[in-house]
Amino acid sequence: MEDPLTQTLEGRPKLEVPLLELNDASVVLGGTRVLDRLTLSIPVGEHTAILGPNGAGKSTFIKLLTLQQYPLATDTGIAPIRVFGRDRWDVFALRARLGIVSADLHDRFVHGNSNGVLTGLDAVVSGFFATHGLFAHQLVTAAMRRQALDALERVDAGRLARATLDTMSTGEARRVLIARALVHQPAVLVLDEPTRGLDLVSRHQFMERVGAVAREGTTILLVTHHVDEIIPEIARVILLRRGQVARDGAKADVLSADALSDAFDAPLTVERDGGYFHVRVR
Repeated sequence: MEDPLTQTLEGRPKLEVPLLELNDASVVLGGTRVLDRLTLSIPVGEHTAILGPNGAGKSTFIKLLTLQQYPLATDTGIAPIRVFGRDRWDVFALRARLGIVSADLHDRFVHGNSNGVLTGLDAVVSGFFATHGLFAHQLVTAAMRRQALDALERVDAGRLARATLDTMSTGEARRVLIARALVHQPAVLVLDEPTRGLDLVSRHQFMERVGAVAREGTTILLVTHHVDEIIPEIARVILLRRGQVARDGAKADVLSADALSDAFDAPLTVERDGGYFHVRVR
């Protein structure tokens, strides 16, 4: 099979196929249909938010994208899921094309790392190996460390290279994890509930940094239940409700009071402030 990944003149990866294609995709867990016959396509280059309340199916959606979960087979014989044009991947090869940041990943690095306390630089270098630390059998090159330092500088975290994760604020550690996700120059940065645990200021600073990454050319896929996390660079919103697509389209159309009130089962009002949307209960 010909690899759909081609190189631009600048050396950055460019994909000629969609990031994700779902065709009548359903997922059943414990007898419950968590995702119900989703059909959609997300191109590389289209910054997109997956929005919905708790229980809407957002976490399962991410597990489909990262191939931790597979949908049921369809009667048509058409693959219910394709990631970068393929229905089967070596997971480690896929991780080289997807950078992932989540609050769960943060917990594994900061609170659950069994390989000692990591510096910011070592945490970023671990992204080359898709591991949660560095281990003796891994060959770390000088080029890897240079790329890791460049990635830290890209997210304005170069000063954290020598600091250890346990001494960083939550916002600082989360920024290091963005650098880790970007170290191999992936086509797409996936953010799964990325600001959980951050205070108001840190949350805004984090998402502003994500906006800068988007403007530099990395596709952003944000999964959240917070409307105000949807940065101005995101143009498309897919609104999930009870495992189905409730709305899918331009941000201004989907983030309407009627659509959000229906999805979140509460009377909501929507206000717009510059490129951001804010929601409150009536």
